[in-house]
Amino acid sequence: MSHNLPLHLPVLEEEVIRAFKEQPRSQKYFLDGTFGRGGHTRALLKNFPGARVCAFDKDDEAIAYAKSEFAQEILENRLQIIRGDFRSLSDHKLGPFDGALFDLGVSSPQFDQASRGFSFSLDGPLDMRMDRSQPTTAADIVNTYSQESLSDMFFNWGEVRHPNRVVRAIVHDRSERPFRTTRELASLIERVERASGTKKKIHLATPYFMALRIAVNQELENLADFFETLPAQIQEGGRVVVISFHSLEDRLVKWTFRKLDKVKGVMIKKKVVVATDEEVKSNPRARSAKLRIFQIGGLT
Repeated sequence: MSHNLPLHLPVLEEEVIRAFKEQPRSQKYFLDGTFGRGGHTRALLKNFPGARVCAFDKDDEAIAYAKSEFAQEILENRLQIIRGDFRSLSDHKLGPFDGALFDLGVSSPQFDQASRGFSFSLDGPLDMRMDRSQPTTAADIVNTYSQESLSDMFFNWGEVRHPNRVVRAIVHDRSERPFRTTRELASLIERVERASGTKKKIHLATPYFMALRIAVNQELENLADFFETLPAQIQEGGRVVVISFHSLEDRLVKWTFRKLDKVKGVMIKKKVVVATDEEVKSNPRARSAKLRIFQIGGLT
């Protein structure tokens, strides 16, 4: 397996480090719920000498990368890498932590590899699995879901207001030949949306692919419940930092933190934190990133 992938630039790195430096709790033991290629983990280890990080990832390539590129940190017991979904955290009995970070969504290396099937701009298998040991792929969903289920999925998770034309076309075309690649699906979406006069600043396939990715990886299922139980895993005065990349995730995080506010802790900065113009120029994927901070216990 090759690790010669483009350098992953962690989004909002300065804001993440600042959030933890400003917390009243000591910064000795962190949770990184979404390791990816370790950009944020590396920043935590660099900025907090002597700190340890426990990191989760369900992607085998991410685990292999960690064992290769962070071998010294693992040897020194500064990094513990666990293959699995962070939502299984309570099963491992690892806490309590001084702080926790969750960078939700697809990691850059996953998105940049055509073979993973996340990008409509790269022709590859219609896959989209973050955990490739799971059975269901995006192709399975596109080729087997009912017309009603596909419409609901694109409407609820892709926030497509009128998905029915595209869904009817999918159901029609798959009866003749099942969808196998990202380009096949993206081409159909472009053709149907353009014929209906749809005009958007983003690529026409973007919300459809996002909805599929969320469905394949069950990204929103039980996420709110997990964040509600997370405070029990964090020391008093520690912070939970969450970075999301689309409105559904951000709303879910915001509502959950508001529900916990004044009961389990307090929201830091009611207004969402976004990337600076300078960061967006150097890392375009930071454009849609939204960061929210919750502190366990009260402010001191």
